Amino acid sequence: MKLLTPLLALLLAASAQAQVQPHAPAAQTYTVVCAKVACGHLKVQESAGRLEVDYSYRNNGRGPDQKETMAFAPDGTWLAYRTEGVATYGARIADRFERDGSRAQWESSVDRGERSGVSPELVYLPVQASPAWAGRLARSLLQRPNRQADALPVGRLRIERVQTLKPAGASFDVGLYALEGLDLEPVYLWLREDDQRLFAQVAPGWGGTLEQGFEGELDRLSDAQRNAQLVRLERLAKTLPQPLAGLTLIEGVRWFDAAAAVMRGPADVYLQDGRIAAVVAPGRLKGVTPQQRISGAGRSLLPGLVDMHGHVGVGDLLLNLAAGVTAVRDVGNSNADLAELRGRIARGEVLGPRISANGFIEGKSPFSSQADFVPDNLADALAAIDWYAAHGYRQLKLYNSIRPEWVAPMVAHARALGLRTGGHVPAFMTARQAVEAGYDELHHINQVTLNFLVGKGDDTRTLLRFNLPGDKAADLKLNDQRTQDFLALLKKKGTVVDATMVAFEGQYTQRQGQPNPSYAMVADHLPAVVQRGLLAAESDLDDTKARRWGASWKVMMDLLRRLHEAGIPLVSGTDATPGFALHRELELYVQAGIPAAQALKIATWNGAKYSDRLNEIGSIERGKRADLLLVEGDPTADIRALRRVALVIQAQGDEARALSPAALFESMGIRPFVPAAEVRR
Repeated sequence: MKLLTPLLALLLAASAQAQVQPHAPAAQTYTVVCAKVACGHLKVQESAGRLEVDYSYRNNGRGPDQKETMAFAPDGTWLAYRTEGVATYGARIADRFERDGSRAQWESSVDRGERSGVSPELVYLPVQASPAWAGRLARSLLQRPNRQADALPVGRLRIERVQTLKPAGASFDVGLYALEGLDLEPVYLWLREDDQRLFAQVAPGWGGTLEQGFEGELDRLSDAQRNAQLVRLERLAKTLPQPLAGLTLIEGVRWFDAAAAVMRGPADVYLQDGRIAAVVAPGRLKGVTPQQRISGAGRSLLPGLVDMHGHVGVGDLLLNLAAGVTAVRDVGNSNADLAELRGRIARGEVLGPRISANGFIEGKSPFSSQADFVPDNLADALAAIDWYAAHGYRQLKLYNSIRPEWVAPMVAHARALGLRTGGHVPAFMTARQAVEAGYDELHHINQVTLNFLVGKGDDTRTLLRFNLPGDKAADLKLNDQRTQDFLALLKKKGTVVDATMVAFEGQYTQRQGQPNPSYAMVADHLPAVVQRGLLAAESDLDDTKARRWGASWKVMMDLLRRLHEAGIPLVSGTDATPGFALHRELELYVQAGIPAAQALKIATWNGAKYSDRLNEIGSIERGKRADLLLVEGDPTADIRALRRVALVIQAQGDEARALSPAALFESMGIRPFVPAAEVRR
């Protein structure tokens, strides 16, 4: 089948030549803002029937470069789409669509096909698109009956307006619109109400793309959008939980002793006032009448899982809970936004995991990740530490552009204030040097692997920090003295490693069009549009590169095993899709050779200990908070049982509440994995 005939170019050219009007809108320029700093652009040249787009930004030394062309008939029918460029991690962007009458063809990095008899109302979904495409999609949906349309290759989309406001200094209103059908939650964007053109697309806590001249509206738009998301979550917080008032009995259940890393039981576990009240032999307590009972037959009770590497947004909350992740350590976010979200969770206004926060500090450079604190000198860096200490933070995360000579004085200053320090290894520094300078924790397996690979001039603020391990880790000999000395140093210092293996598995092993290995086992439970997106790889791997990077990934997995065997503390972070990613992280530990029970200890006891919460969570002990999950099967025998969460129990104030993972998943359009455990009254 021959796809994408020369008709594509003819359609694009014809729409430009035949339909241009004398007073076509001028080119629209948008600013990409990362935190509070301009970091890129979106340029849109629109004429009747045609859009030409140039999109590029850089944050944290990475970002996309993309050009798009779109063609439309006078009635709004999508005639053609083409995009080319480079994605955030270097993968090639190439996506094309054309239609001839009722016949449509497409070819992308993940699929290709054709379809006959398509409706004129059909719209096209690229694998990776710019905000300009989203804006044009929204305009198309607003022109369709019932504001809905089928999408090619898959999906059905709808749009609704949430609210309007007037930007400062503008003569027009803008509307916040929710696009449903593109992801697990609505995708939001702002349109001008005078002509329905894109005004902004924002990501609260990160930044956004805004019409030039209105960059100062970012906070206002972000707040309005976040509030719209919260309204939905507040509704679910009122309807989904089952209060567990009084005494609750989980009967005859296996339970995981996290401190010892063994499964025990069966036992009766009693909950009272949001706490674990007793763990006793079945039937031992006589004359006790609980208000509710939960059967533990065939099930295992675990402490709530702890994800030690998140960047929590509103859209992450339910995914975490549905997977049994009841606690998260946030290692980089807008401090104000995160504080507000933590408050809402604590007050029970929305459902979400317990969140502890690391204080994020990045140095100023052309490659900086924009954040609240991006100092240009050591005095300002120390002042940032003072701010975090004054606001009750217990840990710091340092980032790529921190200058190596700052590390030792920053760590000493933090330690004097009672704060631990870790994070990325700054550029032009090795992991060994960071540990010798006082780092308490190292983040990411690639950062640890770089210890053996970086040369004096290697700038790991760029994509080199990903590419160098892929290209060269395969040559490492982990039995050599240098590796043994490094592991001994980590052991001596008690340095914690947050490897986030799941964040890199796809990058080093996935081919374009193949299932993402981190989510392949759950993909058929996800909406079809999301499934298609998972076929897009972050890196372009040809046969030669796939063999090389695959071999390097095996070395990184072996390094993880050696870290564990050397007695170096590990914590289970993800830096990836909430919930599902933590399950996969633990599966990767087991694949690397770490026993399943030890992996569970890492995800419970270690997570609580190294986020300073072990007195409250992390184990099933009398007096600790009733943050628990009940799974079908025994995950110490088969770690994959973690995906079969039948019930999540979470302490809220002086009361516990039960959450059905099935109901949580269904609220996001995800097909449940097992039925919810029954709470009998």
